[in-house]
Amino acid sequence: MPDVQDLLEPRGIELTATHKALGRTPAHALVLGVAKGQEGDGAGRVLLPAGEQRRLAPVVEAATVLRLKGAADEVMVVPAPSGLPFTVVVLTGLGALPEESPERAEALRRAAGAAVRRLAGTASAVLALPADSEQDAAAVAEGAALGAFAFAHQRAATAGAVQAPLASAVVHAPGVARAALGRCLDRAAALGRGVRAARTLVDLSPNVMYPEAVADYARQAAKGTKVSVTVLAEKELAKGGYGGLLGVGQGSVHGPRLVKLEYAPARAAQHYAYVGKGITFDSGGLSLKPPASMMTMKSDMAGAAAVLATLLTAAELGLPVKVTGWLCLAENLPSSTATRPGDVITIRGGRTVEVLNTDAEGRLVLADGLVAACEEGPDAVVDIATLTGAQMVALGARTFGIMGDEALRTAVADAARTAGEDGWPMPLPEHLRPSLDSKVADLKNIGDKNGGMLVAGIFLREFVGGQDGARVPWAHVDIAGPSFNEGSPYGYTPAEGTGAGVRTLVRLLEDAAADRG
Repeated sequence: MPDVQDLLEPRGIELTATHKALGRTPAHALVLGVAKGQEGDGAGRVLLPAGEQRRLAPVVEAATVLRLKGAADEVMVVPAPSGLPFTVVVLTGLGALPEESPERAEALRRAAGAAVRRLAGTASAVLALPADSEQDAAAVAEGAALGAFAFAHQRAATAGAVQAPLASAVVHAPGVARAALGRCLDRAAALGRGVRAARTLVDLSPNVMYPEAVADYARQAAKGTKVSVTVLAEKELAKGGYGGLLGVGQGSVHGPRLVKLEYAPARAAQHYAYVGKGITFDSGGLSLKPPASMMTMKSDMAGAAAVLATLLTAAELGLPVKVTGWLCLAENLPSSTATRPGDVITIRGGRTVEVLNTDAEGRLVLADGLVAACEEGPDAVVDIATLTGAQMVALGARTFGIMGDEALRTAVADAARTAGEDGWPMPLPEHLRPSLDSKVADLKNIGDKNGGMLVAGIFLREFVGGQDGARVPWAHVDIAGPSFNEGSPYGYTPAEGTGAGVRTLVRLLEDAAADRG
């Protein structure tokens, strides 16, 4: 496995801020935003910092000649005008920049990220996007932190072909108080580290990131932080009755693991539990996937990666919320010891499941994790998983589905929108529940093919309990599509692992702290 410290901070970026005039902050590049033109007018509008119209007039002329429209992800590099301490000016599209709302923040975040991606291989840039408020400055800083990512950990002869991310970004925000800017930069840096670490865990190959290796990574990543780590291996799992993890993992030479993470600050406002699906490789088991469907299955542990990254980020930010994370880790492979279709397994707590499709394995390991999480009586439990192909059929590759109890489902959706992630509330129709009835066990692991994302959510709901008969509020997040980008990079999002869900889970904790504050 590559060095853990390197994985924890995969080619990070230094974030600073300035109130100085542009001519007093030297850098390789100056980044300016281009807003989309009015309806019927194809020309974009370069948004210039106050007092810089004369010195930047050549840039405006270049944008006109190049016919920039200001669309999202439109990025153009032009020579810097003489008299300014920059080599180039990067013009990045803002789209139709709203005045306020989370959509404005996301437009700035995406524009900053797209510009920073374009500047890979260079040393420094001043981001002079329209950061007129603390929220704007935070979005620009986050976009830079998210866009500064490159994965080269498993290259050898071609390692030099991967350009290092932009090393340093200066957020130009003369109208924002210095104390507020400091808060924005600290949060953006922590969030960027978490998201980049989750991406790296997903990008690493499954022969490197098998269950025991992920558990070891978690141990080392938590050293020196306020996150404690407990790992249950096969013997402990058998003693604890974790039949879902054992059943899914028994076909592999790499045994399953359940990793419990705990961040427990003094005077915590609330206690949240996060449960992550961590199938480090999913062949489908004996219900074998087609070969083409296996090629991206290293990403099937993206939920666990998101939970680990969230715990580390929450601890770094010092959020006043207790959080327990449960990484449900297994490798789903076919062999003479693998679970067979028709086998009946016993989940922690005693409920039995007839396994009719071994490729519906994520819900089995999550069932164990949900039961364990609920046993501690948290105020809320959220599971996150690359659970179903049906999620992509219903919502596409960039929008994750959110199911569960209405109040918590709404809170997760609100957190996603504020964080700039695309999540959509989905129902759990009761008429689908009978399709999970089994003739030989308490329930089976597959049901109606129509609405498969919802059926999976209904299955998980069966394992949400609580202490003294009180049910724990629960939400389920299906990130099957958004967790892995099989296409080209866009905005601050790279190809392959995206780190989906980390920003939403962190924001949910921040909202919980604010509600109790």
